[in-house]
Formats: sequence, C-alpha cells, structure tokens
Amino acid sequence: MRKKYIIVTGWVISGIWKGVTTAAAWFFLSEKFNVVPIKLDGYLNIDPGTMNPHEHGEVFVLADGAEVDMDFGHYERFLGNECTWVQSISMGKIFAGILEKERRGDFLWKTVQMIPHVTDHIVERIEDVFAQTWGEICMIEVGGTVWDIEVELYLEAIRQMRRIKRKEDILHIHLTYVPIPGWVHEQKTKPTQQSINLLQSRGLFPDIIVARGKAKLTKESREKIALFSNLRKERIFSIPDVPSIYEIPQILAKQKFDSLMQWMLNIWYEKSEKLEKWNKILYQEQKEKIIIWLVWKYTALEDSYSSISAALIHVGHKFWVQIETRFINTRNRDGIEEVKKCDGCIIPWGFWDTAIENMITTLTYIRENQIPCLGICLGMQLMAIEFTRNKLWIPQANSLEFDKHCQPYDVVTLLDSQKNIVQLWGTMRLGKQSSILIEGKIKELYTQQKRIKKSGSVHERFRHRYEINPEFAQKFESTWLHITWKSKKLWIAQFLELDSSVHPYYVGTQSHPELCSYLENPTPLFVGLIESCLKIKK
Repeated sequence: MRKKYIIVTGWVISGIWKGVTTAAAWFFLSEKFNVVPIKLDGYLNIDPGTMNPHEHGEVFVLADGAEVDMDFGHYERFLGNECTWVQSISMGKIFAGILEKERRGDFLWKTVQMIPHVTDHIVERIEDVFAQTWGEICMIEVGGTVWDIEVELYLEAIRQMRRIKRKEDILHIHLTYVPIPGWVHEQKTKPTQQSINLLQSRGLFPDIIVARGKAKLTKESREKIALFSNLRKERIFSIPDVPSIYEIPQILAKQKFDSLMQWMLNIWYEKSEKLEKWNKILYQEQKEKIIIWLVWKYTALEDSYSSISAALIHVGHKFWVQIETRFINTRNRDGIEEVKKCDGCIIPWGFWDTAIENMITTLTYIRENQIPCLGICLGMQLMAIEFTRNKLWIPQANSLEFDKHCQPYDVVTLLDSQKNIVQLWGTMRLGKQSSILIEGKIKELYTQQKRIKKSGSVHERFRHRYEINPEFAQKFESTWLHITWKSKKLWIAQFLELDSSVHPYYVGTQSHPELCSYLENPTPLFVGLIESCLKIKK
C-alpha cells in the first residue's frame, strides 16, 4: 500500500476539539493500519515544557520523556499507543534545524529563505518521522487556526505536498466552528465560509468539512457550507456538544465518516470492533453521582489538568457513576468549606510557592476528617510536608522549591541529578520510569487492574525536579505514613499512603498516573479513589 496522508486544520477559535477529531479519525483506521500522528505547532519554543499552563494548557509527557502538546493525550487515549518525541514538531524545532543546516554548510552560496528552504525542511521533517515510525497512514494536525501567522509556513508546506502527491493519497479535513448567537438563535456559517475562502486563497481545497457547535447542523447550514466549499453535502459532517468526547467516533460513524475516508483514500477495513466495545462502556446507565474537588492553583484554564479530567471520566464509566468535578481556587483562601461538601479530593501537580500554605491547610482537614484523597506530584510532596509539620511536630518543614533556606527541614529537596543544571528546558526527571511495589493498597490496585509486571514492577510517567528527602522518608517508617513505592534504579520515594486502619484512602504519588489512563483500562490510583468514595457513600 502506498503511504497515505490525512491533514487536519482548524478555524475560528482554539478548543473546538480539533485534536479530538484528529484522534477520532485515527480511531477508525488504527485497527488495520499503522497510523502515525504528527502535531505541527506554530510557537517558537522547542516544546511546551516551559510554557505557562494558564495560557497553553497541560503539558503532556510521553514515555520517552518528551514534553508535548496536550493533544497527544487524546491521540494516546483514543488508540492506546505510545507516541514519541519526533512526532511533535514546533516552529522552534524547524528554525533550529534550518540554522543548524546553514551553519553546517548545507545551503552554501545560497540565500536561505522561508520559501523554499523552510517549507522544504517542514516536508522533509514530516517524511522523516513517517519513515522512522514505519507508518502506513500519517495523520497531521496543524495547531492553532488557519488565520494564525505562525502556521503560514505549515500551510504552504502542505500545499506543496498536495501538489506532488496523488489525489487518493492525501486527504484534507477542515474543522470549523458554527456559532449560534444568543440574540438570533440561528446557526451562522459565515466564519466557516471565510475560513474556506482563506484556505482556497492559499491553494488548499479541503476534502471534508467538520462543523463543531452547540447543536447539530441544520439542513440549511449544511447546504450553505457545501455550496461555499464546492463540496457535496455528504462531505459536510457535524459534531454537536456531547457529554463525553469518547462519543465522537460513534457520532461520526453514524454519518458514515469512516466509509467516506475509505473511499477517498482508496483503502478498505472492516467495521471497528473497538467502536462496539466503547459503545458498551459509554452507554451504560450511570446511577450514582460522585463529587470530586480538585484543590488547584491554575484556575484560569481547566485544560491545565486535562488528563486528570479524562482519567475521572474513564473510572466513572468503570463504576457506572457520574463524576462531577469541581475546582477549589486556593490562591486567595483555603478550601475547607468546599471540601466539606465533597466525596473525594485530588491535589494535582503544580510549580512554585503560590497558594501552597492554603493547600496544606486544606490537606490537614482532609487527612483528619478521613476524606478520600489522591495527591499527584506536588500533591504528594504537600502530603509529606503537612504530615511532618503536624504529626512529626516539625513546624518548619517545607520544600526547597518554596524556601531555599529551609534546610535542615527540607522534607522535599532537589534531586541530585538537578543540582548543577542551569538550562531548565527538558532537564527534569521525565518520562516512563520503572518502580518496585511494596505491599500496600497501591500494589493491590495495580494487581487488580493488571498493570503489574511479573517482576513486581510497574511503569508510570514522571515530570519533576524535586523529591521526598530520603532522611525524612525514613522517619515516616515509624508512623502510619508508609513509602510503598520506590524507584527501581534510584532511591526515590514514588508513592506514599496512610495505613488503611487510620484513613480510607490517603494516597500520594510522585508520578502522573493520569497520563496512562484509558477508557477500557482506567489508571489504578483513580480506581482506588472512586472505589473508596463509593464505599463511604454506601
């Protein structure tokens, strides 16, 4: 089979599920073909690792340690396959590659220009990734919108690709937003028409239009979009707002989206077995309601914790319960009053000292009142600090991240591997790490979910620069707080829990278990949290 390419672009605004739509299209193809997703981002950062979560959302960490856009979370969760760092291409990487070539002499006696040199390098980079991953179908998502100046070179590179590829080997899907202004209560297709005109002026003619909006496209809207895009109305698809993004493959399948892709790419595959499996999981009645509070500090953008929200959806379907996620902003106050109304809590990851004391105060209430709680990364570190202050009676206990002069009371200290690092980018302890489980609740959960290897080890992904101080970890051994998960290579405390005799579920992990949660196989630590909430509720 000749190599196939699927391009996905977007328009109007971000956050209209472009990454999800890309993952859904990949969903239909992956059972028969080796599909390779590539994300083209316009920012000049090498990767999003040093970006503000308030602005860019969550940084997703791959197994190989790459820090990438949160859309890779959708790719992996929809397919269950691991991506690699080469599949994330930013304009920063492109320009760095061009400058390296220029210094090496690859452009000797030439004036290096945006076109053709940079656009040629983009195409070359895509083809290299395709070749390295032994793919059959390459799914390319262009970040941002087609109006953004940052993606102009990507669009030109795609135009050049379309010019040299056979028509049946490349498919362009354009995702757009169809608003319904509150004062007219009518779908407006003008933004979609403008985006199509913009693409056509750049020599790009989309093969399929996917319209996002609050409601399903009306017949009139579909016909109007078809007219202005010069497409048959059978190529115009609609994705309305739905309770769960995991319903999108079913919505597209009902409109015969997968059949059209087969016909246009001249490929064939059988009906998706995974789609039927997902339908059985998704459309079970969720009889009970569980309220989970996220005690967090990045309040401006809920996408800051996208993978945590996804993991809660997965475990909700496992137990047939509706999980309502609420958020406690600890920047100006503690969250004790809100926590009193919840079934369970999550203390997520974060950086620096903002809102830390309020989070610790809230943790004290959670621990003393036996509210099920899961601490992730920073959350685990705060659990250790709070316990040391209030149960080991060391009120000066703190983290070197928050107070550079807190020694010798640094319960959380800098990893040895981080002490002489000056350049911050990509230097944290990143990616998949192997850990040895010691007897406890965590080992029981991983065994139940079949996530434990024969060697007794488990694999989770990490992204941290600080760790629990080994000296304090030893002091915990004489208390009810146990370090039950240790690094296989280094002595790094990677999991702690309060004994089940004193607390129903008080668990912390230095890892990010939410990054490896799937609809068919939720992550064990979230399973334990919701299971504990249900037991208490009953």
